[in-house]
Amino acid sequence: MAEVEYESVLCVKPEISVYRIPPRASNRGYRASDWKLDQPDWTGRLRVTSKGKLAFIKLEDKVSGELFAQAPVDQYPGITVEAVTDSSRYFVIRIQDGNGRSAFIGVGFTDRGDAFDFNVALQDHFKWVRQESDLSKESQETDNRPKLDLGFKEGQTIKLNIGQMKKKEGTSRSRPSGAGGLGILPPPPGGKIGPPPLSSSVISNHVPLPSQQPASSDILFDFSSPAVSSKDSVAQPPSDLWEGFSSAASGLPSQQQSSWVQF
Repeated sequence: MAEVEYESVLCVKPEISVYRIPPRASNRGYRASDWKLDQPDWTGRLRVTSKGKLAFIKLEDKVSGELFAQAPVDQYPGITVEAVTDSSRYFVIRIQDGNGRSAFIGVGFTDRGDAFDFNVALQDHFKWVRQESDLSKESQETDNRPKLDLGFKEGQTIKLNIGQMKKKEGTSRSRPSGAGGLGILPPPPGGKIGPPPLSSSVISNHVPLPSQQPASSDILFDFSSPAVSSKDSVAQPPSDLWEGFSSAASGLPSQQQSSWVQF
């Protein structure tokens, strides 16, 4: 299905003057001073439209909107629309009728701003036309390029070698993890771990212990016998195990002896 082209209005100016112009005398261009500017041949409204890539300059009646003449524009700047050499408010356009006949007439705007808008409307339209043509050329060049086929052909296979990770030799053993997931350092090599050093507060509060006496063979002898000399400190073991209890009880008061007897 062919794309439907719509007519768009690019510019509308309510006041335009039309002049009959003499033939061009030289290749220098048209001059508005050669026209009868104070006696226009027709006045009306100018409307610039576009349909597809073509633009149309239409001269219409102000009241009824009846078409007086139109100029199809296929390129701008070009031969269809040409600015005069001595003013920015006047242009020469080539009008055509339905039979293919054409003629050159002069048009002029009362305000310079209207002339500027007319000029910019045509420039913007043909700028868009050039961009569209460039895009179409790029798309055609892309379509004409040979396409790269990356698909597998029928019966074609592919082989993948996935190597396994090898452990490095001489790696250190994993450290045991304690509570909270924190690693515990191993003990230092060789020897035993010594006790932690005492703090200064512990050393200042330390009270020296009295020198220990040689341990006797029986702790119950301390109640009965006084301190003896070093020669007699070692006693012979009694022949009877209960003899020590009886001798120890003899050195205690009578009340304590009764308690030992009961024991």
